[in-house]
Amino acid sequence: MARSLNQVILMGNLTRDPELRQIPSGQSVCSFSLALNRAYKDQSGEWQEATDYIDVVAWAGLGERVSQYLSKGRRCLVQGRLQSRSWEQDGQKRSKVEVLANDVTFLDSRGGGDGGDTMDQTQVSESPKPSKNSKKDVVIEDVGDEPINLDDIPF
Repeated sequence: MARSLNQVILMGNLTRDPELRQIPSGQSVCSFSLALNRAYKDQSGEWQEATDYIDVVAWAGLGERVSQYLSKGRRCLVQGRLQSRSWEQDGQKRSKVEVLANDVTFLDSRGGGDGGDTMDQTQVSESPKPSKNSKKDVVIEDVGDEPINLDDIPF
């Protein structure tokens, strides 16, 4: 049987502050919603704008970091997969399709501005990959707009 592909990449703005909670087992789960703006031409040829609202769920450390660093209005890029859930509430069967996030990249500047020339792109993953060569975390600092002298590179 052929395998299926379930992969989603979305970029939008948070519609509300992320909601972090813990399930009974103690694991963290963060819920947030993205507004995705799009433009299209209607039948008369006029441009129209529409917004889609997508619910996103991030688990464990990824959810904790999203809750810590993102807030309403901030832009982010979410990579993950679609997931459908169903439950019964007040005697009625309900269902929902949402995105289960694997990676979230923060796109706004640290000051919460529109990004502009000082865009800060911070990517967080559900399962960080450990380095093979080092047991310590490597910190990379921004070198600014200084040109790099190729003679300074040791290899």
